[in-house]
Amino acid sequence: MRKVLILGGGFSGVEAAIFLRKRHYNVTLVSDRDYFYIYPTSIWIPTGEADFNDVCIDLNALKQAHGFTLIIDDVCAISSQSNTVTLKEYGDLHDYDYLIIALGAHKMHHQGIENTLSICGAPEVSLKIRDALHELISRGGGNIAIGFGGNPQDSSAVRGGPGFELLFNIHHMLKKQGLRERFELTFFAPMQEPGARMGKQALKMMDRYFSRLNITRYFGKKIRAFETDAILFEDNSRLKSDLTIFIPAGDGHAVLKQSDLPLNEAGFVRINDYCEVVDAEGHATNVYAIGDCAALEGPAWRAKQGHIAEVMARSVAFNMAARDSNVAERQGYREHLNILCIMDSGDGAAFVYRDDRRAIMIPLPLIGHWMKKGWGAYCRYSKLGKIPRLPGL
Repeated sequence: MRKVLILGGGFSGVEAAIFLRKRHYNVTLVSDRDYFYIYPTSIWIPTGEADFNDVCIDLNALKQAHGFTLIIDDVCAISSQSNTVTLKEYGDLHDYDYLIIALGAHKMHHQGIENTLSICGAPEVSLKIRDALHELISRGGGNIAIGFGGNPQDSSAVRGGPGFELLFNIHHMLKKQGLRERFELTFFAPMQEPGARMGKQALKMMDRYFSRLNITRYFGKKIRAFETDAILFEDNSRLKSDLTIFIPAGDGHAVLKQSDLPLNEAGFVRINDYCEVVDAEGHATNVYAIGDCAALEGPAWRAKQGHIAEVMARSVAFNMAARDSNVAERQGYREHLNILCIMDSGDGAAFVYRDDRRAIMIPLPLIGHWMKKGWGAYCRYSKLGKIPRLPGL
C-alpha cells in the first residue's frame, strides 16, 4: 500500500486525507493542533452566537472515522530532494511515497501588527476578539475598525470576506442590545474598491449596505502602522480605534521559504494544474501542494477559499490514483476556480458567486443566516461520516 504524508490539518489537508483513504492509501496527517477549525463559522464566536468548540472538529474523531494516522507536531523543515520532512518532536520522516503540502500561509507583516486582532489568525484569537468586544461594551461604547490588507506580489492571497461578515455581525449584535448608537464602526482597506473581485453588482450592493448600516468607509489609503488606539496611514491621516480587527494578506509559509521547493515571488509553492510540484525539466515529482500554501494560477479575481482547497485535495486523490494505475487521465483545479460564499450578516446573508462568465450577489434576508448555520453543521457531520457528502462538496 502506497504511503502518503500530508502536512497540515486544515481544509485541504483533511480533505486529502479523507479522499485518499477512500482510495485505500496509507495516510499520515501531520497537524500543529489536534482539531480541525471551521474558519467560515468562527465569525460568530466574537458575538457569542457560537462557542469555540462549535467550530472545532476533533482530529482524533476524524482519524477514527477515516482510518488515517495522526501526528500532532510542528513541521520544521522540508527537503524534497532528500525526501525528508523534519518535525519538532518526532524528528525526521522519510518513509513515504508521496508528500502533500497543505500548510496554509503565514501573514504579511505590518508595523504595530501586535496592536490588532485577526478573525483569520490563530483560532484562539477569536476568543480575544470576543473579550475585547465585551470590554468595550462594559465601558459603554467606542470605536471599532475592521479591515484587511493586500499582497502586491500575489492578489489571490487577499481574504476580506470574513472581515465584512464580522463587521455586519457586530453591528447586528449591538443593534439587538440597543447599543449601536454608542459605537462608531469603520471598515478600512488600502484598495479603492475592496471586494471588487466579487464583481460590480456586489460592489454596489455593499456600498448601499454600508450606508444603510451607518458604517464609515476608509478606502484607498495604504497602512503605515497600527498604534494602540489608532491606525496610521501613508498620507499621515489617523483613524481612531479602540479595537482594531485586521486580516493581513497571506504570505508564504516560513518553512516553505526555507525549503528547496519552487516558489513564486510571494513564497507560495509553484504547481501545475494537477497540483503537482514539477522539477526543472518539467517532470512531476512525488510532491503536491494544495490550499493556501499553493500558488494559484488563473484570472485576476481568483481567491484562495476553503472550497477551492477541497477541490485541489480531491483532484490530488484522483490524480495520484491515476498515476499509480498508469492511467493518463488527470483532474485540474483551474477549471473549478470561482468565488463562492454565503456572506453572513447576523440577520440574513448574501449569496456571492463569480466565475469567468458571471458575477452575482443575491440578498437572502433571514434565510441566508440559517443557510450558513446549516452549512456549518453539514461541514461537521459530513466530514465525520455521519451524513452523506453532497456531490462535489
